[in-house]
Amino acid sequence: MQRRHFFQGAATAAAAASISRVAMAALPEPASQSSANTAAPLAPPNGRPYRPVVTLNGWTTPWRMNQGVKEFHLVAEPVVREVAPGFLVNMWGYNGQSPGPTIEVVEGDRVRIFVTNRLPEHTTIHWHGQRLPNGMDGVGGLTQPHIAPGKTYVYEFIARRPGTFMYHPHADEMAQMAMGMMGLWITHPRNAHPLIAEVDRDYAFLLAAYDVEPGSMTPRVNEMTDFNIWTFNSRVFPAITPLVARRKDRVRIRVGNLTMTNHPVHIHGHEFEVTGTDGGPVPRNARWPEVTTDVAVGQMRQLEFIADEPGDWALHCHKSHHTMGAMGHDVPTMIGVDHRGLVSSIQKIVPDYMMMGERGMADMGSMEMPLPDNTFPMMSGAGPFGPLEMGGMFTTLKVRAQLGADDYRDPGWFPHPAGSVAWEWTGQPQDAGAPRQTTPGSAPQAPNVRKPAGGADHDQHH
Repeated sequence: MQRRHFFQGAATAAAAASISRVAMAALPEPASQSSANTAAPLAPPNGRPYRPVVTLNGWTTPWRMNQGVKEFHLVAEPVVREVAPGFLVNMWGYNGQSPGPTIEVVEGDRVRIFVTNRLPEHTTIHWHGQRLPNGMDGVGGLTQPHIAPGKTYVYEFIARRPGTFMYHPHADEMAQMAMGMMGLWITHPRNAHPLIAEVDRDYAFLLAAYDVEPGSMTPRVNEMTDFNIWTFNSRVFPAITPLVARRKDRVRIRVGNLTMTNHPVHIHGHEFEVTGTDGGPVPRNARWPEVTTDVAVGQMRQLEFIADEPGDWALHCHKSHHTMGAMGHDVPTMIGVDHRGLVSSIQKIVPDYMMMGERGMADMGSMEMPLPDNTFPMMSGAGPFGPLEMGGMFTTLKVRAQLGADDYRDPGWFPHPAGSVAWEWTGQPQDAGAPRQTTPGSAPQAPNVRKPAGGADHDQHH
């Protein structure tokens, strides 16, 4: 991560004290990030301490204190996002990445955000879910002039309520959001809050979808329904970082949806409660246990649970096509079709041809078929027992008994205790033949339909 003389490591507080008044009058230098790895949580160098979030395959931007105001600098610019190893996509984002960096503040903070536009067209930023002066709401043409290319605008307001929020443009949204312009905003409570629990792990990510044709690098911005890249923070499985937790940790997961459809987010092995939305904390009497919650378009959800079941648990969108890769669309169903000898004949004309789905789509998880340039397999995950047959919006929750309190490293695959893995039955086989079917209409008391006999009257019917 490039901090560019912004605040660096443990010397942050000392650096703040050494910044001159001249420097304070200038724009804060924007921090930038080019890596798609998950950055370590950014502990607050000043102000009220809090448990920082971990942004999956993302990072939190540092800030500069200027006479009691937290100053941030976002740069809207073209970026290249590594969606999966070897699969690069031209996007628009902030500070070198899409999504842009997470902004973390504390309830009651006065914040000042400098926004510089390095896009080829005008833009704005809307602070989704914030209570703020109308002129800071970021709707181009309605509450402010658009930010022209090369210009910098300043937003300033008080973070009035704690919660999970987003930022995104309200200018040429169809193109700019389809190109990946979005980011997370977290406001931590200033004091102990009766509806906001202290947690041991706090994760955050945004759901985004793109239509990137295999072999290309730029999303089709006019697509409304038929997307082929479904992502957590613009990454696809198995390139999405796993969530890790120590056994008995209280875990919060913050999820925001900026796609064109809803996403039922499902966690295996644990029950959770929805404890907050972008409207604020959910009253305790309005919570109930879930294993799946639907996150609709433009919504934020906070999920909380106790990670008390050790293992490698799946965490994914429950729409099956959203856990598939780029080749999951426009493929004819060939299940049950006998095409023996067909492939070799076609390959004489088209050498790279491969039939898909003779026995179902699971074969694609283990095939090493040639791919077009700059894309990724439809099913590309692999686990300790073989192909996972997943892609897209899928990752794992790894719960371990032996894990440091602030250790976010991938602990590897779960060592299952002896006898705790499903096994193949090797005893006496059971007759699994299908029950015999009777001829249609011949079962006792079955409806019996017969074709009426032809006749003059019948022939007159039209």
